[in-house]
Amino acid sequence: MVEGVSRAHSLAHKLLLIVEDDEAFARTLKRSFERRGYRVLHAASHEQVLELLQTESPSHAVVDLKLGGASGLSCVQTLHAHDEEMNIVVLTGFASIATAVEAIKLGARHYLAKPSNTDDIEKAFGKSEGDTDVELDGRPTSIKTLEWERIHQTLADADFNISEAARRLGIHRRTLARKLLKRQVK
Repeated sequence: MVEGVSRAHSLAHKLLLIVEDDEAFARTLKRSFERRGYRVLHAASHEQVLELLQTESPSHAVVDLKLGGASGLSCVQTLHAHDEEMNIVVLTGFASIATAVEAIKLGARHYLAKPSNTDDIEKAFGKSEGDTDVELDGRPTSIKTLEWERIHQTLADADFNISEAARRLGIHRRTLARKLLKRQVK
């Protein structure tokens, strides 16, 4: 009986919320985490996160940075405010230094660029502190990386509206669309 109680207690601490608007990806991630013993909930928007938090208290969360036209950073902020101990990992195909810093400041434990798999995400959940031994790269940031950082920051500031971002960058909308297609992560 005690073993059954401890197993139930253990699984209660492994309640995972996936905040992802791509239904197919969310379903795949859900199945993979369920095989690892997690109980998994899914929300596709900030509004659905708010609804779920009225009745559930996840111990872990995977949040996509871009939720349709909205930013997943608001979900990170809401989840962290709900439970400061929650293990939150931001997953994105639009990685940038600016959004990584903001995600961590808002309460995320880690920030991963897509493609990332369940192993990567679970490993990130296990990292509770920074690593002072991380290898420092002596190379300066490339012009292409700086350009991508600027594009992504402007996109985020424009709520991922390509036309508005192009206007703010001073380039044609089709030029921006071509640049985004070249950096697209599947």
